[in-house]
Amino acid sequence: MLVLFLCNLSLVPAAASKNKVKGSQGQFPLTQNVTVVEGGTAILTCRVDQNDNTSLQWSNPAQQTLYFDDKKALRDNRIELVRASWHELSISVSDVSLSDEGQYTCSLFTMPVKTSKAYLTVLGVPEKPQISGFSSPVMEGDLMQLTCKTSGSKPAADIRWFKNDKEIKDVKYLKEEDANRKTFTVSSTLDFRVDRSDDGVAVICRVDHESLNATPQVAMQVLEIHYTPSVKIIPSTPFPQEGQPLILTCESKGKPLPEPVLWTKDGGELPDPDRMVVSGRELNILFLNKTDNGTYRCEATNTIGQSSAEYVLIVHDVPNTLLPTTIIPSLTTATVTTTVAITTCPTTSATTSNIRDPNALAGQTGPDHALIGGIVAVVVFVTLCSIFLLGRYLARHKGTYLTNEAKGAEDAPDADTAIINAEGSQVNAEEKKEYFI
Repeated sequence: MLVLFLCNLSLVPAAASKNKVKGSQGQFPLTQNVTVVEGGTAILTCRVDQNDNTSLQWSNPAQQTLYFDDKKALRDNRIELVRASWHELSISVSDVSLSDEGQYTCSLFTMPVKTSKAYLTVLGVPEKPQISGFSSPVMEGDLMQLTCKTSGSKPAADIRWFKNDKEIKDVKYLKEEDANRKTFTVSSTLDFRVDRSDDGVAVICRVDHESLNATPQVAMQVLEIHYTPSVKIIPSTPFPQEGQPLILTCESKGKPLPEPVLWTKDGGELPDPDRMVVSGRELNILFLNKTDNGTYRCEATNTIGQSSAEYVLIVHDVPNTLLPTTIIPSLTTATVTTTVAITTCPTTSATTSNIRDPNALAGQTGPDHALIGGIVAVVVFVTLCSIFLLGRYLARHKGTYLTNEAKGAEDAPDADTAIINAEGSQVNAEEKKEYFI
């Protein structure tokens, strides 16, 4: 076809050919490099800003013509025409393979022929990575070596390691060229010594490559670490008291999980099985007494080893409860008659008898000397007050009597007359009477 086209050009008159060449001097094809992932579709585009009906052609790296204008030249079902005009020739190559990579040529058939190159880069997609080197289970303290490997990447892929979402930098990296001499196999090795904190941890191998469109491929390995038990005793109360219940919980962790646990006291069996009940990992002492004092030991065992913990029990006395203090109101100065004082004394005594010493301990039945002394003091004080008030009253009443007896005797000439005129004489005895209490 290309030969036919060139032959047709030779039949054109010289003048016409000269004008076409002269008008074609400003024409030049424009192309761009293309990068595509293996298995994808590549679009090759050739444009001409000014074209006086001159033909365009695409050819592959082997210089085979793919399309001449809108006419397909190579029998390859993967190659299709996208657009054909005097200004553009675009074709597509689907299901691109690594063998399609190379330099493609767009030709503009002017005199002379002008060309433009477009390089097609095919990216090799790395295979899903695989982690090797793990054999379950691993004993605590062993050295573990994990290897992550992926093939088929072009260019060579990058491998990164993560543990607990934290990247591990100290790793070994190896790159090898595949048999096709176009792709690479890369591997990375991670070495570390395991402990019980690594049990259940996910170690991730991540492969980054430009063909993955920012979505890396990952492989994950969950670690299983076996280790000896760790034991801790947790009491239900920090201050055990006599008469109260107590639960001691034996918290044991290990891989494999230890079950059951063994409880002992002071190096021997539990002394009172009726009060000391073992349920799973718990030791339940129904009610405490002083004989329970001692060292309790919890022992856990698995296939890796044995571990234990101890708890020293000290049973405390029940604290005495203090009763509320009753405040005795202070006495105030007042005029109290004999009758009131006599009536008040038993009331005060009764009130005082109900007052308890705030320092007295609950549950005591013995005599309280402080209380008895207080009662005696109050009784003595009330008695003295009563005697004082009674004496004062009698003294005042007697003085009044003596004064009335002397009235009327001041102006008497002699003693007989004074006696007769005195207010207290027997003449007025019927009107004036003395009452003594």
